[in-house]
Amino acid sequence: MSPLEFYPWQRATAQRWLQQRERFAHAWLIHGLAGIGKTQFAKAGAAALLCEQPQSFLACGQCDACQWVQSGNHPDLRWVRPDAVAAIENPDDPMIDSKTPSKWLRVEQLRALTDWFNTATHRGGYRVAVLYPAEALNPVSSNALLKILEEPPTHTVFLLVADRYQQLLPTIVSRCRRLPLSTPDHTTSLAWLQAQMVQTPEAWLAAAGGAPLAAYRLAQQMSKPYPDWLEQLQNTLLKGQEQAIIALASEIEKEPATQWLTVLQRWYVDLLLACYGQPVRYYPDLQVSTQQLSQRSHALRLQQQWKWLLTQKQHSEHPLNAKLWVHTALERVIHSFIH
Repeated sequence: MSPLEFYPWQRATAQRWLQQRERFAHAWLIHGLAGIGKTQFAKAGAAALLCEQPQSFLACGQCDACQWVQSGNHPDLRWVRPDAVAAIENPDDPMIDSKTPSKWLRVEQLRALTDWFNTATHRGGYRVAVLYPAEALNPVSSNALLKILEEPPTHTVFLLVADRYQQLLPTIVSRCRRLPLSTPDHTTSLAWLQAQMVQTPEAWLAAAGGAPLAAYRLAQQMSKPYPDWLEQLQNTLLKGQEQAIIALASEIEKEPATQWLTVLQRWYVDLLLACYGQPVRYYPDLQVSTQQLSQRSHALRLQQQWKWLLTQKQHSEHPLNAKLWVHTALERVIHSFIH
C-alpha cells in the first residue's frame, strides 16, 4: 500500500486531525487495537504534513514532496523503528543486520536524529519522525526520547504509534497529544476483507477480534481461523484425555509466545461467554464444542485462568524457557476442567 494512502475507515478521522496542521502539536501518540492500520495512518499522516499541495488536507500524490515520500527519499522524513521491523519492510536493505536484527528501538537511533534536527527543513516546511512500535522503546532509548520531547526541535513533529501505550513511560505519554483510533465497524471491515478476496471473512474477522488487517494477515498465513492444536486441545479435553494434552506442547512452542498466549486467552473468553449462555466471540466454528466444554468447568475458574494468561502475555517478549512455559500453561488448562 502506498505510504500516501489512508485505509477507507481512517479518512474522516485523518481529515479532522489534519485540519489542525497549522497549529499542530509537536508530538502525537497514535494508539488503538492491534491490526487496524495505525502505522499506515501515521505514514499517510506524515505524507500529508509534508505535501506541498494537500487536497482536502490529504497528500495530493503529485507534488515533489509526495514523490519523495513514495520513493523513500524525503529529506524531512525519518522512520524510527527496530531493525527487526525494518528487515521485514525492507528485506533488501544492506544496512540492516539480517542475522540478528534488534527487536528494540536503540538509543543510537534517537541520537542519530540530532544532526537532522539541526538542518533547515526543505522549503521551510515540517520535519516528521514516525516512531513505531513505541512499545519497543527500552529504558535507555525511552529516556533519550523523553529528553527530545521535553525540548522539541522547531518545525518537528513526532508521530508515535502504539498498540498498548500504557507500557510507555508516563512522562512520554504526558508529552504527547493522544490520538485514539477506533476499530472500524463490522460492515466496513467485512467489505474491505471481501475486496481483498478473503474467503469466509466473518470467521477471520472474529478470530482477529474485529481488526481487519490482523484478519487479513491470519487469512494469508493459516488455512483456518484457529491453529490445529487448539481444536485438538478442545477435543482431547472433551474426551477426558487430559494427560494427552501435554503432547501438544511441542506443536505450540513452535509459535511465538505472544501468538499462542493470545489464542488461549481468546479461547477462554469464548469459554466464559459459553458458560453464561452467550454466543462465542472469537472462534464461532468451534462454538458447539466450546459450549460442551464450558459445562465441565465454572466461571470463576475460567476467569482465573484468563487473568493468568493476561499477566503472562505482558512478559511474552522475555520467555526464560519456552518449553517450560508452554507446559505450565497446558497444566493450568487441564486444571481448569478438573473438578
